[in-house]
Amino acid sequence: MEGCDYEVFLSFRGPDTRTGFTDHLYTRLTDAGVCTYRDDEDLRIGEEIGPDLLGAIEQSKISVPIFSKGYDSSKWCLKELVQMVECRKRKEQVIMPIFYYVEPSEVRYQTGGYGEALLVHENKKRVDEETIRKWRAALNEVGGLKGWNIENVANRHEGQLVKQVVTSVLNELKKAYLVVSDFLVGVDDPVKEVLGMIGTDTDDAKIVGIHGMSGIGKTTLAKIVYNKLSRDFANYCFLADVRETSHSKGIAWLQTQLISNLSKQAHPSNINCIDEGIRTIEERFSSKKVLILLDDVDEKIQLTALLGRRGCFGPGSRILITTGNANVLRAFEVKLTYLVGVLDPQKSLKLFSKYVFRRDHPPIDKMEQSREIVKIAQGLPLLLEVMGSTLSLYGQKEEMWNDYLVKWRKGPIKRIRRVKSHTCGETVIFAQQKVLKFFS
Repeated sequence: MEGCDYEVFLSFRGPDTRTGFTDHLYTRLTDAGVCTYRDDEDLRIGEEIGPDLLGAIEQSKISVPIFSKGYDSSKWCLKELVQMVECRKRKEQVIMPIFYYVEPSEVRYQTGGYGEALLVHENKKRVDEETIRKWRAALNEVGGLKGWNIENVANRHEGQLVKQVVTSVLNELKKAYLVVSDFLVGVDDPVKEVLGMIGTDTDDAKIVGIHGMSGIGKTTLAKIVYNKLSRDFANYCFLADVRETSHSKGIAWLQTQLISNLSKQAHPSNINCIDEGIRTIEERFSSKKVLILLDDVDEKIQLTALLGRRGCFGPGSRILITTGNANVLRAFEVKLTYLVGVLDPQKSLKLFSKYVFRRDHPPIDKMEQSREIVKIAQGLPLLLEVMGSTLSLYGQKEEMWNDYLVKWRKGPIKRIRRVKSHTCGETVIFAQQKVLKFFS
């Protein structure tokens, strides 16, 4: 990520986490548009911290030390930690520690392995007493900060820990990033196609409509595209469940949310009627470059109210719309549209397996039943997610699978398609409860 101002500095001991946890965290942060410096003390030459490393720590807004079992055996890691603490005192830099199979108390009070490592540094005269004192003070200070302990994450799932860290970093940086499922299959080509349609090399304001049947993955696709575009926008807005919200709270409420997000005002003046909202949107944002995602639109009036005249936003603006009704896009004269298709049987089986078994393929003893479930789901990602997550949560015993299969063979697919997943604004557990209710 050359040429950018670093926002996050990752400090870690290479042999402990370089190719595992740290690599996953670095990848997710950079995918979210966070300019991240990944230091590797194994590649450093000499004893002193170089100007590049100092500059990376200095300019970063957040430092993330990953305390693994061997972290304090590295002089480089400890030197970095001292620099982070100095930046925290001088410029209020945020430090978010991760305790990777190490207890915070061990770091804070230098007990156990951390105490032994410092004694080794001290006894072998690797550094002077003043440096040891600074190392102990830094460990004490950062060990007492609020962070994450892998031992406290459910089943020690590193993926969940990475997600929590990325979410907190984005909240701290106030970045536009929408959470999508950890299990994505068959989305790479659609993402490339939509990005190709919407383009990034033109100053024209562009609108792309993403349509298809319920549960097909429209929202997930749109979120991924939104995330990839978001790093180039200072003004952005995601409105979930436009159809449902416009009916329950009114379109004027949605207009207020749009204005609030684009203007970055926590408490804007409420819009009293749709016409007032249209005028306000056109007056405030006619010259601004914006990124907007309107999810699950079902009427033209919603688009007119939220987007005004089609050209009311500034040059370079990008607008994504998801809908189950392509006629809405035609009525609003959206020229660029993308139809999301179902997954083929091979990709469906892979996605289902990821949710149930956390692997790409089912075990041999579950292959036949898995194929039957995949056939029932008819290539719909939402159904595969809910069915797979349900079996993962409620057991994988043979009688459990047989019981659910009996119910799912009778279950009307049309009713399940109306279930929304966490990618559409509901939790997976709530979606599972709905499916289970349909089949009971």
